[in-house]
Amino acid sequence: MEEKIVFHTEDGDVEFFVLEETKISGTNYLLVTDSEEEEAECYILQDISKEGEAEAIYEMVEDEEKLDALSKVFAQLMDDVEII
Repeated sequence: MEEKIVFHTEDGDVEFFVLEETKISGTNYLLVTDSEEEEAECYILQDISKEGEAEAIYEMVEDEEKLDALSKVFAQLMDDVEII
């Protein structure tokens, strides 16, 4: 079973399963999914918290170029998973 995190949104809390984590240029990124099913949706979250904050603050990566680059990194880290 994957680690679970809670993402707080304006519409309420959403639980995600963490599939992988990486750090690029000093920024942490998470590859998460909304379900443990095989055909689940995946999202990439970027840590936007300031240094020294007690809790990490993540937002979804929406920039297409950044998403494409990060998807390739996560695909290499998880060679048994196809990220589309």
